[in-house]
Amino acid sequence: MLSEASIERKGSHRRYGLAKAGLILGAMAVFSAGATAGMAAQSTSSSAATATSKPAVKTVAAKKPASAASKAVSASGPLVKSYGSANAPIRMDIYTDYQCPSCKAFYEGTLKQLIPSKYITEGKVYLVHHDFPLQAHMYSGMAARWANAAARVGEFPEAEEALYDNQEAWGANGDIAKYISAAMPAADFKRVEDLVKSCQSPAPTSTWDHSNPLANDPHPCAFDYAVADDVELGYKVPVQATPTYVITNKGQKLPAGSGAVSWPILEQFFDSLLSQN
Repeated sequence: MLSEASIERKGSHRRYGLAKAGLILGAMAVFSAGATAGMAAQSTSSSAATATSKPAVKTVAAKKPASAASKAVSASGPLVKSYGSANAPIRMDIYTDYQCPSCKAFYEGTLKQLIPSKYITEGKVYLVHHDFPLQAHMYSGMAARWANAAARVGEFPEAEEALYDNQEAWGANGDIAKYISAAMPAADFKRVEDLVKSCQSPAPTSTWDHSNPLANDPHPCAFDYAVADDVELGYKVPVQATPTYVITNKGQKLPAGSGAVSWPILEQFFDSLLSQN
């Protein structure tokens, strides 16, 4: 069985076909050579080293369009970590670790183009985020906790962008609050901060033995259950690298893929599926 440390080392260059059985051309299974080569050279230690340059805080310039991101408005409501309509013919479930360099590359190079695109806004693709923090990353569980707290108050898109945009900085010292606070209105950040501060137990992560992340936590945070649920779903995929994505087309689940895929390739893939619907 692969350890999570080896999973992370291999995550940036493991390659899977996005789909089989003649659904797409062979080119659709080819990942962006530049992106995968760059990610293969990255590691957790190199991320920490480059973070010593202390890059400036990147802020979210504007809210995502309401049609592009589902919003949760109640502090006691469901945790909404999705974009688009649940009735879309294509569903893409993504399992990620906020401290994973490959996940950042996938978000910055591909998902940032998908989220505001016609595929989301016109109800063609439903994008669902799942947390899969690895034990190999010191602050990944805490980052997932902050993202889920933000989702509780309807600020998940802003938190997700802030975490990936500033990954090297907070990954070096764990100062996640600094970047979350810059991504949303002060009143919303205060609500998120209060939720996180109410948590006394360690943040959950995936486990080496695939046990429930909260199995040994007598007093988990209410929204830590969302992380644990995501992790257990990931075990069943199974997630063997981050990011891992599962695409379902009109109820037909395609083989899971892992690693970064470029936006032009993913766009071509979606068009291929939609032409069959």
